[in-house]
Parts: sequence; C-alpha cells; structure tokens
Amino acid sequence: MSAALPTRSLAALGALICTLTAPAAFAESAEDRGLMPHAEAAARLADKEGRGNAGADQRNDQPLSVIDWLGQQGPASPAAQRPPHATRSSEPPVAASAAAPHVTVTPLGDGAPRRIGLVPGSVTGLPGTIWTGTSVNALTARIKDLPDLHLPAAQALLYTVLLAEAEAPQGTAREGDTLALARVEKLMELGALDPALSLIEQAGVTTSPAHFDLWMQLSLLTGTEDRACARLMKSPHLTRDYGTRIFCNARAGQWEDAALTFGSAQALGLLDATQLDLFDRFLNPDYFEGSEPLRAPRQMDPMTFRLFETIGEPLPSNSLPRPYAVADLRDLAGWKAQLEAAERLTRAGALPDNQLLGLYTERQPAASGGIWDRVAALQRFETALRTGSAEAVAKTLPPAWEAMREASLEVSFAALFAEPLSTIPLAGRAALLARDVALLSPGYETAAGRVIGDGPQERLLRAVARGDVPEGPAPDAHLAAAVHDAFSNPTPRTDLMALARDEQLGMAILRLLSMLHDGASGDTGALRDALATLRALGLEDTARRAALQIVLLEQ
Repeated sequence: MSAALPTRSLAALGALICTLTAPAAFAESAEDRGLMPHAEAAARLADKEGRGNAGADQRNDQPLSVIDWLGQQGPASPAAQRPPHATRSSEPPVAASAAAPHVTVTPLGDGAPRRIGLVPGSVTGLPGTIWTGTSVNALTARIKDLPDLHLPAAQALLYTVLLAEAEAPQGTAREGDTLALARVEKLMELGALDPALSLIEQAGVTTSPAHFDLWMQLSLLTGTEDRACARLMKSPHLTRDYGTRIFCNARAGQWEDAALTFGSAQALGLLDATQLDLFDRFLNPDYFEGSEPLRAPRQMDPMTFRLFETIGEPLPSNSLPRPYAVADLRDLAGWKAQLEAAERLTRAGALPDNQLLGLYTERQPAASGGIWDRVAALQRFETALRTGSAEAVAKTLPPAWEAMREASLEVSFAALFAEPLSTIPLAGRAALLARDVALLSPGYETAAGRVIGDGPQERLLRAVARGDVPEGPAPDAHLAAAVHDAFSNPTPRTDLMALARDEQLGMAILRLLSMLHDGASGDTGALRDALATLRALGLEDTARRAALQIVLLEQ
C-alpha cells in the first residue's frame, strides 16, 4: 500500500493548516454590528408564550417586567427616510474664527461606541449613562460575583439592568463589547437564553472570537445552531474551537472536512477524551451501533450536551445548571420534564408566567403526588375562577396557594390570578389569601385598601403598599421590623448615592442587589440600607415590591 496521500487529501490538509494559522481578522458587516430590532427578541419570546393564552388577558393593564415586555412587542415598521437636500449644507457660510478647528482622534481599531441593550430607557426608567463612569473590569467582576437571587423583585431589577439600553463604560467601544459579553453570560447563567441570544446578536457576533463562541453556545442550547454554522461556513476564521468546526462542517454536509478536522484534533490532542468519543460516534454512527452509552461527564458544556442528544443519548437537565433546562421546554421532552423545567426557570424569573400557566393547563395530570398534585390543584382553582363561583373559589384557593408555596412560585401565581380574583367576594381565610395575592401582584398599591385591621403587620402592609410612613410599633418578625425601620426612618447609603451621581448608577444597583439578597436571607442591616437607598435612587417600585414580598413570604 502506498504511503502517499491522495491529491485531494493533501489539498484539504493544506487548506486546513492555512485556515488554522491565519490571523483572525474580524471584519464585520452592518448586519453584524447594527442594532437588532426589538421585534426579533419579541418574536422569539412570543413564540414560546403561545400556549399560555389561558391567562394572557388577565394582566393587560398591569406593569410588565422586561422579560414580559420583550414578549409583547409588535413588529417594528421601518420609518421612511427623506433623502438629503442636494444643494444645502449644514455648515455655516462664514467661519466664526480663524483658529484651527478641533479634531477628535479615535484609534481605527476601536470604532465608535454604541448603545447596547434591548429595552429603551422609556421602559426601564434608567438613564443611558448607568455604566459610563465605571471601569469595565469592576463591572464584569461585580456581575460575575452576583449571588443567585431568590427574591422576585431583585430578579426583575437585575434583568432590567442587564437588558437596559446604555452607553459603553468610559465611552469606548472596546469596553462596551467586553461589558456586553458579561451581560450575556449572566443572562445565560440565569436561564434567560432568548434575551441573551438577542443581546449578543445586537452586540455583534463577529466582534471577536469570544462573541462568536458565546453565540454558538446559546444557539446550541436553543436549537438555532444552523444560523451560527452557516455564518461560520462563510467565515471559518470566526472561531478557533475545533469542536465547533467539526460540528458545523458535519451539519453543512461537508463530512470529509469534518472527518479531516476530527483526525487532526485527535492526533494533536486538541479536544478532551469525552468530546473525542462523542464526535467519533457523531461522525461514525454505524461503527458504534449497539455500543454501551457513554458516561456523562462531570463538567458539562453546550456542545457536549448537544452531542449526547444528537447521538441518541439525551441527558436529563434537572441535575445540570439552569441554562440546560431550556432544552426540556421543547415538545421532544415529556410533559413532566417540561413542567419541572418551566418551574425551575420561572423561579429564576427567566420564563414568562403565562408560559408556565400554559404548561400547567395543557392536559390532565397523568398521576398523583409531587408535581402532579400541584398541577391538579391549580387546574381546579382556575376552573373555579372561570365559573365566578365564590364558594368554588373559596374551596380551591387554599390548596392551590399551598401548592404554589411549596414550589416557591407565589409571586408568579399572584401575577396570573390577582386581577380576576379581586372580583370574587370572599370571606374568612380565602379573603386573607386573596389579599396577600393582590399585595404580591403588580397592582399592590390598589390592594392596600383591602388590608383590614389595625395590628402592626396590617399597618405596615398598608404603608408599604402606598409608599407611606408606617405608624405605630414595628411587627415582631425581625425582617418585617427592618422593613418598618427602612420606611419610617430611611438612611440611604451615602457611598451608593455618590456612585449614582458620578454616572455609576449601574454599579450602585449591582451592589444594592447583593445587599438585598443578604437582607432577604436575614441580614436586617443590609435590608434596611438596601430598601432606603433604592427609594432614594427613585427605584420606588422595586423597593416596595421587595418589602412586601419579604414581609408576606417570610411567614
């Protein structure tokens, strides 16, 4: 047998070597760096919300979180542009001075800074300069080190900050691109993959290898990898990751190139043993027919997760980090897996409440116990609510509320049912539960009039819902007492107020989120400071909702 390689193989190997050693010059088109219309983000989220129409009309007039706002945007119609007048000039006909004009110099590699974000300031209420006064290193470190927030009000504020349209830190494009990566990575960690995908596309997926690789990871998790692979086939220099090249070559039908790249990666040790085994089975399925399934690795990444699925050995997502739960929302997964994934993502604020309701009411429970009891309790309550029978609602509300408390989904339940529940005349325990549901909903201020009683707890709830100063003594519960102090004797943190004045509002909010998390976990001093500072910064809605959630859910 001759040792010489065929001419075609030599040519392919030569092309591969040239591709791998070429400098990565990231040229990009206007499509790559142009602002992505908010409608694309909305369309992606709205498609997933289709099954939640059972409760969609219940919250039309209530404030929306940024996640829900993105899902309700209609397609934007491009405005007609008037061509410039050919004979007019915007320059004055006479110079005001004989001095040389000021010339602004910008390095060619940096480019002009852009506003990056999906939600405009008219929706978030935040200025476009929330990042400009802070160094990008400090911001990325703070975003990365944020704790896993459990308070729904804190989660909503975090999404608002991450998705807000804002200028680059220190006014430079490079810092803006770096911060965009950190924002997208945090959204991905939270499980909000659709907003993350929209944000990275707006930032420019060809800006750097890191931008493209992050786009590829999100695409693998959301099942939209064909677009990323198509871009890579046109511009192979966009990534240095051998696994991505092998996968995309195979998806494009270029099996010889995929096999050659796989052989090179195997010979040079450029991929770990787990991915080599997965790609071997992916490229040569006939050789491994009937083989024992591969063992799942301890460290998971999107490519490995997708390869297990591709070779017919899908992995359960309940033991994996939150982003992988999105894969179970597809119809390929069973209903139980979809329900568990939806509850997990909703607890993190990453899934619209209506989508959870749509899954809950999709069909009849298949068994009893655990999540099936929760589904049955909520379905019975929703049926009673539709009938308008006060007796039926009074009977089904307590078990439905307890079921949602077990899943830590009280605020989502309140957002879905507070408005229709307010029209049902109730008494006794059912009336108290309906009051708490209303106070946990976006319409908490209107619900303040339903708080009856003159005890410390009732006075505090009325005052917080209305934004007033509480009267009388504080409740006995230590967190409720801290809320009472924050509203009766507010002392905002001077250092955080100074940050906001110095165009570092974003950093101030990130620090407040950590304080609010510590406060909800039992640190009364942090809770007092966080609530008082939020109110002083104008984040009144977040402060009141956080206070109500802490007081009502602490019990």
